[in-house]
Amino acid sequence: MNSLEILKTEHELLAKYAKAISHPIRVYILYFLAKQACCFSGDLDKILPIARSTLSQHLKELKKAGLIKGNIEYPKIRYCLNTDNWEEAKKLFENFFGK
Repeated sequence: MNSLEILKTEHELLAKYAKAISHPIRVYILYFLAKQACCFSGDLDKILPIARSTLSQHLKELKKAGLIKGNIEYPKIRYCLNTDNWEEAKKLFENFFGK
C-alpha cells in the first residue's frame, strides 16, 4: 500500500488544525475567543504585546484553518470562533490522544 493511501481526511484535518495552533499567541487567541462570544481585533491589540501586523498574521492563520471567523464591521473586524470547526478539531484531538 502506498504511504499516501493510508492518509485519511481526518489526518489531514488534524494536521491543519495542529499547524494553526502551533504558536502560543494563536493558542491564547483561541482561549480568549472561547471565553466570550466575539471580539474586535482592536481588543486583542490592547491585550497582546505584539505588533498589529503580527496579530493580523496570526488571525489570518487561524481563519485560514477555519478555526475562527472574521466579519468586517467598519472600521474594525469582529472575530469569533467557528464553532462547527472548533468542535470538529476538539473531537479529532480527543481521538488522537485517546480521550
